Amino acid sequence: MSDHSGYKKPTPPGGPLDFPEKWEARKESTPLELVDKLLSSLPEGDPSRFDLFRLRQQIQEHEMTLSEARAAIEKMDEVIKKVTSPANRIGTFLGFPKKDIAQVAVGGHDYFSNVDPRLDTQALKIGTRVLVNEAYVVVGDLGYDNSGPVGKINDVLKDGRLRVGQEHGAHSVILQRSSDLVSATLKVGDEIRIDPAFRVAIELLASSDKQEFYLEAVPELPWSRVGGQTSAIQTIKDAIELPLLHPDLFSRFHYAQPKGFLLHGPPGCGKTLIGKATAFNLTGKLREQTGRDMKECFMHVKGPEILNMWVGESERIVREIFTIAREKRKQGYMPFLFIDEAESILGTRRAGRYTNILSTLVPMFCSEMDGIESLDDVVIILASNRADLIDPAILRPGRIDRKIRVDRPDKDGAHEIFSIYLTADLPLDPAELKSHGGDEKAAVAALVDTVIKTLFAHRDENRFLEVSLRSGRNAVLYRGDLISGAIIASIVERAKEMAIKRSIDSKKDEGISEADLLRALELEYVENDIFPPTDITEDWLMLLDYDPENVVKVSPIRPLSGPRSKGVSAVV
Repeated sequence: MSDHSGYKKPTPPGGPLDFPEKWEARKESTPLELVDKLLSSLPEGDPSRFDLFRLRQQIQEHEMTLSEARAAIEKMDEVIKKVTSPANRIGTFLGFPKKDIAQVAVGGHDYFSNVDPRLDTQALKIGTRVLVNEAYVVVGDLGYDNSGPVGKINDVLKDGRLRVGQEHGAHSVILQRSSDLVSATLKVGDEIRIDPAFRVAIELLASSDKQEFYLEAVPELPWSRVGGQTSAIQTIKDAIELPLLHPDLFSRFHYAQPKGFLLHGPPGCGKTLIGKATAFNLTGKLREQTGRDMKECFMHVKGPEILNMWVGESERIVREIFTIAREKRKQGYMPFLFIDEAESILGTRRAGRYTNILSTLVPMFCSEMDGIESLDDVVIILASNRADLIDPAILRPGRIDRKIRVDRPDKDGAHEIFSIYLTADLPLDPAELKSHGGDEKAAVAALVDTVIKTLFAHRDENRFLEVSLRSGRNAVLYRGDLISGAIIASIVERAKEMAIKRSIDSKKDEGISEADLLRALELEYVENDIFPPTDITEDWLMLLDYDPENVVKVSPIRPLSGPRSKGVSAVV
């Protein structure tokens, strides 16, 4: 067959043109396949087979060479592409202002970027890191960053945004919440982790500062566990319990409920114990009266913990404490704010070492107390053994309305405290039990009577302090005159330790004996560090009920032997 130019198309090998399917099939065959077909079509012994075998080997070697060259070229192309491609940027995902359009913060600037269709847009969370290519298209999701600056919440805006102030007076910023914090309950004082662009609050951090003064529950402390303070306990009941338990009656008399209380007196006499017992007993009475499942929340704040060298930090801690107390009240708790060593933070503004701090801390505390309407919100209890150093602005009526003296226990009070710590369920010396017919309670009562009699006896070995007055009279104070609940508890613990050591040495079950208690009493006053080891008169007068103006000299009477055997004196 030929066209008008005289050209004649070649006839396909193996058959005429009336078999197009065979021609197409052969066109798709590889050179090796064609050679194999030719070899299979030639008979054995044909001399052409040797040439075809050689041709086949050469074709196979060329194909292997081409394949290796192609792989090397592709690898080189990939390397060239990597080293010449621009780097992807890392941004912070801020949300979807429009469908399939992402708002991304990159390098301090915001961009409305397209999103790679291969990405799952539903999995993108506000605050996560995203990869942005040179065209500012979001091409990858890197998740939340594991590091970043930390800030404290200063305010929670109505729309949920957060005002966060950086440490030590730096500027504040407004942050939006990450997807994981949208429904979280955030409050002033919480610590959060911020993304590096300072746009999103990523994570709520657990703060250890709050746990230093916050107790979720108060240990079970009925009034029977507080001994030797009958007068102080009754005053607490009258001032705190009655207005809350009988609100209708007090409202008829237009009675203004007190806001705060001051427990003052010598150290170790139960001020902290009374505060905890007040929280436990008052909350229990309110549960019985109202039928509500009310829980107590005891916040124990030690004054020196609030002091901070950074400007404004102490005031922030005070605001945070009162904020926590109010929030706990809204959650159904009855919050008790107990501030121990109150003179250290609420002292007169010229009396403390931290004069600059106190000049702003005391007004801050006053303003927070003025925001407390009554005991229905927060019960404020201050404790101090130097109430004379507390600023009068704190102690005025309307803020601290009741000043309750916590005195040293007398003879009956000491007997009551000993009975609390020395109980019949403790192991007692067999000789003591035998002398009382095996009656544990009678044996314990006899031990307590013996110790009390020895402690309060006016004899030479009990002489502890001599006070010379301006009138010329000398007063001698004995051990019983300076007793406290803490000393009594320590005496019992020392006696237990002696009985335990004796049991270990003898490998027998020993118990507390009269000799253990008397020896513990002696050691407690010889080694006790509650009493001042120095000759500073002021340190002694803070433990006594004498007017400093009437005291000329204070002379501690030391034992003839021991680590503190040298007598000292102080002259005013």
